[in-house]
Amino acid sequence: MRGRPWFVMTCFSVLVGGCSMAPDYQRPAAELPDTWQAAPAQGQGVPAERWWTLFRDPALDRLIDEALRNNQDLALATARLDEARALARVADAELMPAVGATFQRNRSRFSDRTATPQPLNTPLESNTYRGQLNVAYEVDLWGRLRDSAKAAQAELLATTAARETVRITLTSAVVQSYYSLIAYDAQVDATRRSLALRQSDLRLQRIRADAGLINDFALRQLEAEVAAAQGQLPALERNRTAEELILGVLLGRSPRALLQESVTRNAGDGTPVAPVVPPDLPSALLLRRPDIVTAEQQLIAANARIGAARAALFPNIALTGYLGSESAELANLFSGPAAIWQIGFILAQPIFQGGRLFGEIEAVEARQRQAIAQYQKTLQTAFREAHDALVTQVRAREAFDAENARAAALTEALRLARIRFVNGLTSQLEVLDAERNLLSAELNRADALRAQRTAVANVVKALGGGWQGLDEQPQAAAATSVPR
Repeated sequence: MRGRPWFVMTCFSVLVGGCSMAPDYQRPAAELPDTWQAAPAQGQGVPAERWWTLFRDPALDRLIDEALRNNQDLALATARLDEARALARVADAELMPAVGATFQRNRSRFSDRTATPQPLNTPLESNTYRGQLNVAYEVDLWGRLRDSAKAAQAELLATTAARETVRITLTSAVVQSYYSLIAYDAQVDATRRSLALRQSDLRLQRIRADAGLINDFALRQLEAEVAAAQGQLPALERNRTAEELILGVLLGRSPRALLQESVTRNAGDGTPVAPVVPPDLPSALLLRRPDIVTAEQQLIAANARIGAARAALFPNIALTGYLGSESAELANLFSGPAAIWQIGFILAQPIFQGGRLFGEIEAVEARQRQAIAQYQKTLQTAFREAHDALVTQVRAREAFDAENARAAALTEALRLARIRFVNGLTSQLEVLDAERNLLSAELNRADALRAQRTAVANVVKALGGGWQGLDEQPQAAAATSVPR
């Protein structure tokens, strides 16, 4: 029965090893609206995966695939996720016994000229061979190691959600930059068409001026309009080049490719995409937003760190031991008489630390309060962004419809103004005004189309990605574990 104390202590450690001194976690209370009040009456759903396919643009699909492969921000987030996964494994490993093996060989010689000579016939030189299996285990009586492992797991989930935030932000940025580039293309084309039309009119009016049919005042007005269109073109082309470089960086292209490769794009038919809306889904859908999941998992980790800090005030129990053999001859190392073993029990209790342990507890409790405030702030920001995005989506479509109608009306007005001018019913000034107004309307229509498409992307981003194919309980995403 000599092993009974060890058996009793082992059973006791198993029974109390699951204790935790961390406060019980509860998600902070939040008053959520029941429905999306700003959502349009009708709209399309968005697939949970590859949400950008709602634009039905193969060129855009290829660019986003390129960005997901090569973007450096996403690569950095992935590396951070790998680090968090490794740290979680390290924290889990602390719960298990540490086992190691050593082999040692020593050769020594005693002095024959000391005040205490060696016994007679004792060799002055000797060899020692030693091989042993070492075991060390900390009994987690107060849950310090378990709370640390729980905190590391929560931080892993937070990092996973943070990577998803980067992914959604990246895809949204590519969509917005892509359609900004297309808008600049449309504005450059409209300006060039207007410039070509004015240059054609200028050539004709110069012929008429040489014939004395118009005065210099009318000719100079037309020359000024041509110069005005020429002045608009470089700025638009510069902005287009800058936007193409921005998109190239998002795609993760090399510096050489940024300068030598253009971004392939489709002009499209100029039709705005249908609005998106989460039909019949509760406002709690927003709780699956990755940044909210990140904030909550960081709060869970901070809560667990409190338990680990409190447990440091209580005794620490460690079990150590080894099993092996030792002999003077290598041939006898594994013989029965050479066997050695040791079992150790260590009990360590902090007595005086100068207030360090209590200071650490106060620090982690303050971090928990910071995490609560950060979670509430993230939740408020998310609902503000979602509401703003839904409203902007509706208003952007209305603005595009107005600009489109204006451009169509001014196109007809320019046609009629030219007819009146040719028939001598009006002056050239009316034609110039019509041309100027039409160019302004076409530029505004292209920008309104860009804004409408951007607004749709912002709705998806604000809601945390697509939602078709998800279950009705978005908060469950925060509780899923990540395979290692």
